[in-house]
Amino acid sequence: MDNLFIIILLLSLVGLTAGLIKPSLFVRIKLPTRKLVGLVFGGLFFISLIGIGITTEPLPKEEKSGTEQPIATEAVVTTTPTTTSQTQQPQQATQQQTNTVLVIRVIDGDTIEIEGGQKVRYIGIDTPETVDPRKPVQCFGVEASNKNKEFVSGKRVRLEKDVSETDKYGRLLRYIYIGDTFINLELVKQGYAYSYSYPPDIKYQNQFTDAQRLAREQNKGLWGSCPVSTPTPTSQAPITTTTPQATQQSNTCTIKGNISSGGKIYHLPGCASYNNTVINESQGEKWFCSEAEALAAGWRKALNCP
Repeated sequence: MDNLFIIILLLSLVGLTAGLIKPSLFVRIKLPTRKLVGLVFGGLFFISLIGIGITTEPLPKEEKSGTEQPIATEAVVTTTPTTTSQTQQPQQATQQQTNTVLVIRVIDGDTIEIEGGQKVRYIGIDTPETVDPRKPVQCFGVEASNKNKEFVSGKRVRLEKDVSETDKYGRLLRYIYIGDTFINLELVKQGYAYSYSYPPDIKYQNQFTDAQRLAREQNKGLWGSCPVSTPTPTSQAPITTTTPQATQQSNTCTIKGNISSGGKIYHLPGCASYNNTVINESQGEKWFCSEAEALAAGWRKALNCP
């Protein structure tokens, strides 16, 4: 049947072409004008097209085995993520290398030296001394230094600046990270460092203070190993002084814990401002019996102390 429609299609196409060129050929069959020729043969042309479409059988679809389709699908699913992962990993590695520096030496618990010879002082914390020639090695100083070595020695670290660029010794002031680990905070959490407030670099000081409180409550690190003196109780007898609210120093506790616009600062005997500093306990100022006690309470050492 489809062959018949094909023949009609060809004949209508030839008749339409000839009639449009020379309509007089079809005068005998009463088609004297091009319009009539176009209507008749054009109609036959479209009818034959419709007939061919109806009678033509669709081509059979290729049969695929039951195992081929899952394999093709699985290949698409597994190949695409692998390609993406392989593309992202080098980019992440490159970015990490760009933002980090190599630690070539750990000086003590809160100071390191990085590639290029620049020294870096950790912001917001203070560890017991081990290398200060003016002081003996302090309790838990060696342990703090070793813990810092365990964290960062020979590794690449990320540095974060607060406000100040360097301290008076030319050391960079920075927060230290390895991946997502905040090294400054981790030393305080584990009891290897004190929280040490040194304005204006106090971005994370609340975190350090909270971590120190928990470490002290749990007797972690230096809090369970180093003795912390407590002030000796004093009598409440009246005191004669030029400042009525000021309190007199204890016989054993000579460190003055002053509160000023610069924050909580303690002064040792021999500090330049020691004799001029008056302690007013009604305003939260205190006497301390040791530097460790002052640091644990959140005070920092005056800059003009020897």
